Amino acid sequence: MTIALSTTAAAGQLNFSVDGIGNVSAPLQIVVLLTLLTFVPAALVIMTSFTRIAIVFHFLRQALGTQEMPSNQMLVGLTLFLTAFIMAPVADRINTLAVKPALAGQIDVPEALDRGAPPLREFMLKQTRQADLGLFVELAKLPRPSSPADLPMRVVIPAYAISELKTGFQMGFFLFVPFLLIDLIVSTTLLSMGMLQLPPAMISLPFKILLFVMIDGWNLLVASLVRSFL
Repeated sequence: MTIALSTTAAAGQLNFSVDGIGNVSAPLQIVVLLTLLTFVPAALVIMTSFTRIAIVFHFLRQALGTQEMPSNQMLVGLTLFLTAFIMAPVADRINTLAVKPALAGQIDVPEALDRGAPPLREFMLKQTRQADLGLFVELAKLPRPSSPADLPMRVVIPAYAISELKTGFQMGFFLFVPFLLIDLIVSTTLLSMGMLQLPPAMISLPFKILLFVMIDGWNLLVASLVRSFL
């Protein structure tokens, strides 16, 4: 498809042409690229291990009762590095199957997306409950697929997200229980001694920190989180 416009005047000649409807100007390409980049944080949070790790760390800080310690920046930074560690094998496969051939000009962008989707889909399906997949297949009014590989990403992504939320809350609950027991013991002890004016949280905080340090809590917690994705 070719559109041409030619204008001749005393001052000179103006020529304008568009060669094909698929050609996009550089400024428009930049706008489209920047728009797509806004989805990167959402993809990082929803389509990776970030959600589960962030939820568990939040429950840990609430259970310890340390308020803003560790700070949000420290927890988010640790979550990002753990996410990169867990997702490294998936990223390597996507790089081999899609990114390198696309950069070398061997395949186009749509084909690169098709090649890069299976490793990520496989990772998400491994962590997704069947009930959540069935829910979104029903909501999308899709026929029952013959295999998980036939599921579209618009079904896999939200199913994986709510599965991660449930798993994160389950791990957070079991993490919360031992620290809650310490709070109950300290509160009961203070009540039996008649020390009603002394906040139980102030007394239980050192014991909870001591327990967490003695059992090497960060090592156990991070190991459990990483192994839960293997």
